[in-house]
Amino acid sequence: MANVTFKENATSLSGDLPAVGSTAPDFSLVAGGLKDVTLADYAGKKKILSIVPSLDTPICATSARKFNESAAGIENTIVLVISADLPFAQGRFCSAEGIENVVPLSMMRSRSFAEDYGVLIEDGPLAGLSARAIVALDENNQVIYTELVSEITEEPDYDAALNAIK
Repeated sequence: MANVTFKENATSLSGDLPAVGSTAPDFSLVAGGLKDVTLADYAGKKKILSIVPSLDTPICATSARKFNESAAGIENTIVLVISADLPFAQGRFCSAEGIENVVPLSMMRSRSFAEDYGVLIEDGPLAGLSARAIVALDENNQVIYTELVSEITEEPDYDAALNAIK
């Protein structure tokens, strides 16, 4: 079980990120329009899973903006921004920010994604949300890069994630 900090206070997570070289766990998340989507909906594409607690925080918003800009030109790649926010709120955020190159997905119906990916925060003020992490997958859903951001209030290493997917 991994640990991270939130404002320097230790927080326990539900497990560990999937190992590099392993097959990514399948998931069921909610897209805009309340449509359920799974990993199979993105078959044949490289995927960056940008896992964030909530797009309604400055660091999560910055992360979505940066991936929107930097991943736009990477061929056969999709960036999925996964949070506990409702799809309606995710849609408003993306519209207001002009974000068109990432796909927001919600854990509103289940926290099983966060549990399966080892990022569910189990205690502290953010319990029930996910820690900040990046999981990059190749076209066959093999994990090729992971990063669990040790302090939730800090940004991930965008360049490392993007270089892994190229």
